Amino acid sequence: MQVFITGGSGLIGSAVVRELLGNGHSVLALARSDASASALQEAGAAVVRGGLADLDVLRSGASESDGVIHLAFSNDFSSPEALASGVAEEGAALAVLGEALVGSGRPFVTVSGTPWVPGRPSTEADPLPLDGPVGGRGRSVMGVLGLAERGVRSAAVRMPRTVHNQGTGGFAGLLTEIARRTGVSGYPGDGTQRWPAVHALDAAVLFRLVLENAPAGTAWHAVDDEGDAVRDIAAVIGRRLGLPVEAVPEETYGPLGPIFATDQPSSSAHTRDALGWKPEHPNLLADLENLQA
Repeated sequence: MQVFITGGSGLIGSAVVRELLGNGHSVLALARSDASASALQEAGAAVVRGGLADLDVLRSGASESDGVIHLAFSNDFSSPEALASGVAEEGAALAVLGEALVGSGRPFVTVSGTPWVPGRPSTEADPLPLDGPVGGRGRSVMGVLGLAERGVRSAAVRMPRTVHNQGTGGFAGLLTEIARRTGVSGYPGDGTQRWPAVHALDAAVLFRLVLENAPAGTAWHAVDDEGDAVRDIAAVIGRRLGLPVEAVPEETYGPLGPIFATDQPSSSAHTRDALGWKPEHPNLLADLENLQA
């Protein structure tokens, strides 16, 4: 099938594009910049220029394709206002993409984060949080899943806090960036809180499986590591970069601070059983060994 994809040049998206093309699909990819367009074309995708705010471009791309995978996000976490703006932009884009598919029976796969549940790993049956800094994303995803009642084979792939490849990406990647900038490999709180993780190449396989096979209105977990202690993540980062490892104030991480400090392990048992998904690439702590000082 021809798949319209947003965010196709990012860490996850570039892996998804390669996975789709390698399994007989064609890709029409949204590209905001010349660099993104060039990378996508080199990978073998057709390109349409625009961003998430270009609603007419989104509507056209979805309408002329056999399915949609949404991965784009502003990724501006510099302030609460910037984060809220990115959440609102994404919500409007998802609404337009969904309306273009109503009544078609075509697949619409969006991305979200795994939820957190006090005292245990979250599962695919747990609801997304609808409040807090990223609560708007949860509400938008629920809107996508609700399109199942309007003739769209909608589904959500819930991503863990760190999606990594060669030691970069996700929350662990942000810890690494801050460590390089500040000279300290830090962690909030006592560091015992756990973050789930997955390799980007394994996540890409799941996106394809969900696109091809998932029933309408379903949620899936792209989780390999159920939960690595943040202190352990910081320890590997510190060792690889030659930096001290210390607890730092939650405020160090701006609007993401409360999320960084939350214990949020997650399970993918149902996803593995139902879709036959089997992660094969290195886990997070092993992949962080690729970091260079």
